[in-house]
Amino acid sequence: MNKILIANRGEIAVRIIRACKEMNIKTVAIYSEADKDAMHTRLADEAICIGPADSRKSYLNFKNIIEAANITKADSIHPGFGFLSENSQFAKICEESNIKFIGPSYKVIELMGNKANSKELMKSNGIPVIPGSNGSIKGLKEAIKVANEIGYPIMLKASSGGGGKGIRIVKSQEELENNYNIVKQESKISFNDDEIYIEKFIENPRHVEIQILADEHGNVIHLGERDCSIQRKNQKIMEETPSTALDDKLRNKMGEMAIKAAKVSGYTSCGTVEFLVDKNKNFYFMEMNTRIQVEHPITEARTGIDIVKSQIRIAAGEEIKIKQKNVEFRRSQYRM
Repeated sequence: MNKILIANRGEIAVRIIRACKEMNIKTVAIYSEADKDAMHTRLADEAICIGPADSRKSYLNFKNIIEAANITKADSIHPGFGFLSENSQFAKICEESNIKFIGPSYKVIELMGNKANSKELMKSNGIPVIPGSNGSIKGLKEAIKVANEIGYPIMLKASSGGGGKGIRIVKSQEELENNYNIVKQESKISFNDDEIYIEKFIENPRHVEIQILADEHGNVIHLGERDCSIQRKNQKIMEETPSTALDDKLRNKMGEMAIKAAKVSGYTSCGTVEFLVDKNKNFYFMEMNTRIQVEHPITEARTGIDIVKSQIRIAAGEEIKIKQKNVEFRRSQYRM
């Protein structure tokens, strides 16, 4: 891997450039007309304009980004987080253009991006999931049937959802009937997909995510947990590690399940497996984020492992050199 184009801007672009400089890899920054003098354009070895300020015509423009990679002779693209980082179509276009996408394959992004399908995959492989529908709900009649079977309260959730969008808590059949079409419409507007599914609503849960690294040779390790239970409107406000909700036995079990989730999905690169932990210390798979996350630095601080460099090495075909038993977790608590 000789030159990486960073399909992003701001803090994450600067973070990736720093890692590349330390690895002696050339970098290409892309920028909209509004970001011409942004820090990431000044730190990269090269910078190329890809369109106007409107992100739909620049940072979300497949054609312009691929053309920029070809012009600058970049052999790989790092998407960072946000924008195109979890867009399976963009990852596929990179592959078809003989440009290495630094992340999982487009097939895995597509599989794990559908919450209903990923949940079914985990369930069929013995990974605990929140009780709910078997995949997407086909109509209101089926939704009522499932809700009656698992009991209220329930959650209506967008199958392609994320960022707290397309979620409604429903406490009765009347509320279900009133909200069913609303959630489908929200899902269609936000994700261009109106499929929704049902989950049992877990009251007062802890939201705990496990950071994993997986290479192309079948090696998978986890780097411990981040507790992101403090949220507002389903958006994370603060993350901390280690989680005060877990003891070592539960922490190890969740780590094992996160590794299993990566293996059964054929995952490679860095990723995050998200779980809910109830008041009885039962945990349930929620979803998998197929990208690096904003909060990755606190895991790096705790383990001493550079996640961005690991991503790049995995994309270059290298094996993960560290074994799970050798991952060291420092006892200090880190928050972000």
